[in-house]
Amino acid sequence: MRADAARNRARLVSAAREVFAEHGLGVSMRQIALHAGVSEPTLRRRFPCREELVAEAFQDQIAVYADEAERALTDPDPWAGFVGFVRRLAQMQLADRGFTEVLTMTFPAAMRAEDQRRRAYAALTALIRRAQERGSLRADFSPEDLVLVLMAHAGVVAGGGALSPVFSDRLLGYLFEAFAAPGSGELPPAPSVAQTYRALLRLHADAPRS
Repeated sequence: MRADAARNRARLVSAAREVFAEHGLGVSMRQIALHAGVSEPTLRRRFPCREELVAEAFQDQIAVYADEAERALTDPDPWAGFVGFVRRLAQMQLADRGFTEVLTMTFPAAMRAEDQRRRAYAALTALIRRAQERGSLRADFSPEDLVLVLMAHAGVVAGGGALSPVFSDRLLGYLFEAFAAPGSGELPPAPSVAQTYRALLRLHADAPRS
């Protein structure tokens, strides 16, 4: 890629990242183009696929997400590692509305963002298993339950306004009490991986595009 083309591409990605962070992923390609100071056809020539633009805008943060999951595995206390990881994800959601939605997205397999997301999932699965084997995390907690946590926390981010950090701490406090072993009662069955995947596809397909 020529140097000027690379600069233009980087400018478009930077503009998208700023708009997504402030308004979430529901913004239109036209809004992103306006923010970047280009026409919408110019933006679409560079990024004909919306998912490609989202993936490139957030690929560094998705890599951090995976890094945090692997770092949590090094904590000598599995429960502390699990709690710390969930809290760090919550902080990332609070800081960036777009990333709130990206955390529950999947991407085409060829994209680097999907490789990072899968790396995070593998580390998360190991983190959960480790905490359960130590007897600190309830035995029926599943990786798909973290998706449920992120979706619930996204509601705090979207609706909490200036009080979002306070609501976040309160919500997580309740959830960690519920997650701690042995648990206070039997839960309904967790959704399968396939069911969760379909729900996420439907969630983002139904998201408004302003």
